[in-house]
Amino acid sequence: MLDGLTRDLRAGDAHSRVRAARRAHQLAFLTLAVPGLPLGALLALLRPQRVQEPVTFLGVLLLALLLAGVAWQLARRTARDEQLAQPQRQLAGAMQAATVPAVPFLIGCAFLASPLAAALLWGTALTLFLLTRPRRSA
Repeated sequence: MLDGLTRDLRAGDAHSRVRAARRAHQLAFLTLAVPGLPLGALLALLRPQRVQEPVTFLGVLLLALLLAGVAWQLARRTARDEQLAQPQRQLAGAMQAATVPAVPFLIGCAFLASPLAAALLWGTALTLFLLTRPRRSA
């Protein structure tokens, strides 16, 4: 993955920069999310976090969305920062945007003892991952 990222960055054209941004987005998400699985499994074994009430889950989901929204705003600010050159803006914004789906994913890892809650949070993470994925430039 890093070889492809380097190759795309060196190519320098608009489509290569989008591919590089997508690879950076994916790599940044994996870097944030992968440690959550074993930590969540350990937490589920030692001190399981269970969601009993729908209201509790709704609160957890709203918190995840609020934190993801803050991360999205910060990523968008970086992607529009005129002090950075276009390739750096695009790459930095993509890497920061990976935080958006990582928030509900990691919170979902904390609720592995409640499979439905974890699945709904991970579904939210997947949706946010697809929404924040860098798009092809026109």
